[in-house]
Amino acid sequence: MPTLRLRAAVMTAACVFVAFAAHPAFAQSTAAAPAIDKADTAWMIAATGLVLMMTIPGLALFYAGMVRKKNVLATMAQSMSAVFLVSILWAVAAYSLAFRGDGAFIGGLDRLFLSGLTLSGVSAFAPTIPESLFMLYQMTFAVITVALVAGSVADRMRFSAYVLFGVFWLFLVYVPLAHWIWGGGFLSQAGVIDFAGGLVVHLSAGTSGLVAALVIGKRRGYGEENLAPYDLSLAVIGTGLLWVGWMGFNGGSALGANGRAVMAITSTHLAASAGAFTWMAIEWWTRGKPSVLGMISGAVAGLGTITPASGFVLPMQGVLIGIIAGAVCFWACTSLKLRLGYDDSLDVFGVHGVGGLIGTLMAGVLAVGTLSAGPDLPDGIRGLIEGNGRQLLMQFYGVAVTLIWSGGLTFIILKVIGLMVPLRVRREDEIMGLDVSQHGEALQ
Repeated sequence: MPTLRLRAAVMTAACVFVAFAAHPAFAQSTAAAPAIDKADTAWMIAATGLVLMMTIPGLALFYAGMVRKKNVLATMAQSMSAVFLVSILWAVAAYSLAFRGDGAFIGGLDRLFLSGLTLSGVSAFAPTIPESLFMLYQMTFAVITVALVAGSVADRMRFSAYVLFGVFWLFLVYVPLAHWIWGGGFLSQAGVIDFAGGLVVHLSAGTSGLVAALVIGKRRGYGEENLAPYDLSLAVIGTGLLWVGWMGFNGGSALGANGRAVMAITSTHLAASAGAFTWMAIEWWTRGKPSVLGMISGAVAGLGTITPASGFVLPMQGVLIGIIAGAVCFWACTSLKLRLGYDDSLDVFGVHGVGGLIGTLMAGVLAVGTLSAGPDLPDGIRGLIEGNGRQLLMQFYGVAVTLIWSGGLTFIILKVIGLMVPLRVRREDEIMGLDVSQHGEALQ
């Protein structure tokens, strides 16, 4: 009987999707709209692929290389599941809630199941590319943000709990933040700026990761046993894929093939280089040897920190942001972490959370008006150094809202999920390893 019921449920769901697909709203015009620019579209197709590459294989390899051998496949499974789970949910409802409608707190439902999406249609947020491409590009951001959080609870979170967490967190944390900041919501209306995800992606994921680590608890043997990474060569390869993918992450956020995209890419690369160099130099000075783990951590810190400011600052300002990122994130992942005693397995908070916070504030200090100037905004968005102190105040406002919302909602989500399934694997399963206990597989 359960099998028959399952088959009936699957058939019903399939019929629903077929009915939506056959709806007249899905009828697509064969004529290209004059507003769609071919160069912008080509660049954004490439940028979408680059950002998707950041999760698989980029983040999957980066995270897998920093856990123990018995948890490599389980860590990769979390990244993989984020891709297919979030992608479906984004198309079903999350995109519409984040980027449709003009509500101050949440979007509309006119793109539910992507209803009304046509070949010639465009979004108000990206008028020179097809709306379907804008939807896909934003989907890849949601994917990697959900995957990022998993790094804080690596080696101990039950896979079923993570899947449920991904569903709830996407709709209750990510979608509202994306709408508030990028979709015309109240933070955007107040003047908060976040070019490519310092608040929406990095600070939200870092804060949520910290809360999750505190709720679930430390890894067994933390501070007592050797929890050294299994294979840092995987992490280095993952870092390279993330670094290259970030060209689409930040450069694509210009939503067109233009000078601002190139400027963002230049600032991004220089910030990553400065972050890696700074972390290496500090570690070399304080510990006597520059570690590979330190170099890749510094690079990712620079990448995450420049993200919110990348489309608003000049290249050499990107170098400055990278230097600050390397130094402050090093401190957060070493001194601060030890002092507070939390077990953020892969330093999601120390790198992404702290980096996203710093970068968001630096955008309010360093923003150069000419980089964002246009017909509707002739002076562009100017920061403190150009005499606009209000912008920095708005950045603090955005940081406060993101911290409170992502941290508070993550705590509630985890407590609710804990009533449904255990958040953490059993002690014997943790000792055995999540590869075997959660997936029935193991590296040989």
